[in-house]
Amino acid sequence: MPQYVYEIEMKVRDYECDLQGVVNNANYQHYMEHARHEFLESTGTTFSALHARGIDAMVSRVEIAYKHSLRGSDRFVVRLGMRREGVKLIFVEDIYRLPDGVCCARGVVDTICLKDGKLTRGEAFDELLGKWL
Repeated sequence: MPQYVYEIEMKVRDYECDLQGVVNNANYQHYMEHARHEFLESTGTTFSALHARGIDAMVSRVEIAYKHSLRGSDRFVVRLGMRREGVKLIFVEDIYRLPDGVCCARGVVDTICLKDGKLTRGEAFDELLGKWL
């Protein structure tokens, strides 16, 4: 189990569900993306502010294991942990249904960092997120 550094609570909206009444698989990735954006904002910056400085963090790979389905109006929490591996920053994001804490999905999201359009060694990750790594 990863060491979580951030969490955000959310609620399933009805339009995110498919005909079976469960959350469509693609929406879990949206939940994880939202958690990463909110985490970055909590550190004092945004993706648009980084882009203005020529820094672009980009997803290079996503793996999601679906465990239990969320349904309309379910409340859930996305918990986020991360680690560095070479040039990559790896996010581990787990989605837990509330209030029972059942793990519904686990995502592993690999990200890379470009500076002025060129791949970096991830120095911006260390600069921005070093205290959490």
